[in-house]
Amino acid sequence: MKSFVTEESFWNLFPEARIGIVVAHGMKPTGEVAPEDAAAIARALAEANGKADQHLESNTISQNAVVAVWRDAYQQFKTKKGARCSIENLLKRVLKGNPVGSITPSVDIYNAVSLAHALPVGGEDIDAMVGDIRLGITEGGDAFRPLGEDEDAPTLEGELCYRDDAGAICRCWNWRDGERTALTDESAKAFLVIESVDPARADDLEAAVDQLADMVQRYLGADIFAKQIVTRGNPTMVIDE
Repeated sequence: MKSFVTEESFWNLFPEARIGIVVAHGMKPTGEVAPEDAAAIARALAEANGKADQHLESNTISQNAVVAVWRDAYQQFKTKKGARCSIENLLKRVLKGNPVGSITPSVDIYNAVSLAHALPVGGEDIDAMVGDIRLGITEGGDAFRPLGEDEDAPTLEGELCYRDDAGAICRCWNWRDGERTALTDESAKAFLVIESVDPARADDLEAAVDQLADMVQRYLGADIFAKQIVTRGNPTMVIDE
């Protein structure tokens, strides 16, 4: 059995945070996704790119409310220089007229949801995880190979990250995914996560979680093993048997 565990060190920093989790089992590999479903995913991503500017009130990325709240959050823990929340990186591309492109069907789905709701969304391959996945402040030195890089980049002392028994999974909370657990064209089990640090956006988070679960079920043939909003009062959940 594998679980997702949010540690007290996380809640001490962000007591009002809410983390939406969708656990999808039995996703189709990319080669088995029906052409009409692949086309629907592509349309959803294109539409989300087109509509994302509704969240942008300023051409200065840091002055937009959906980004500023994360800039503030990143001041609460140790980060690698220049690290930014994933939603800031996506919205910055929209602002520059550089739409987010296709990667794999599962990643395209969560990027579409992220852009549509202006919330950070990520995903990991459950079968590649070693033991439970934990979110908390680390003592540093966790093994980590950034996605697409050739050299290791271990975590820093005081950094907030997702990690398992083999090392870090995503650094600086939701900044950078690792090579080891990244979703691929063959991933069958996905741990999908949407984070919110703004209590006023609870309804937006619920809507994003529902859309994410619906899309992976509808277009990738997944079974939704679990769907939950993790809070300080409900900090753990089972993600695999």
